[in-house]
Amino acid sequence: MKLTPKQTIHRKAGMTLIELTVVILVLLALIAVLFVGARAYKQGADKSACLMNLRNIQQAVRSEANLQDLKVGAALTIDFLGTKGYFVAAPACPTDKLKTYTAVVATVPAVGTVYAQCNAVLAVGADPHTVAVDTKANW
Repeated sequence: MKLTPKQTIHRKAGMTLIELTVVILVLLALIAVLFVGARAYKQGADKSACLMNLRNIQQAVRSEANLQDLKVGAALTIDFLGTKGYFVAAPACPTDKLKTYTAVVATVPAVGTVYAQCNAVLAVGADPHTVAVDTKANW
């Protein structure tokens, strides 16, 4: 003989508000990680493109020096890049499209000396778009 009646608790199908909140928070955390990774990827791609622009400028300087029979130390301005057909438009850094490159030296550089530098204003803590010493030996 039972003294208490049998009670069954019927729970409705679905999710509680707390379960739904936890699911949303997990999804937001995954999206945040995705955005951080995408930003790092974009910064790396921009830096690579900037270094390729510097390399192309360096090759244009070498080509101009060879075509004009200019020796190391001869006067050379960066204006020749657009006027001689090396570039359709002045190359700009992918990080900051308004910033172009400036000549480090106003002469034909020696082999291993970089002719131009990037003027882009980078975010705090970002790696500058400079050429490492060991990668410019044959420039």
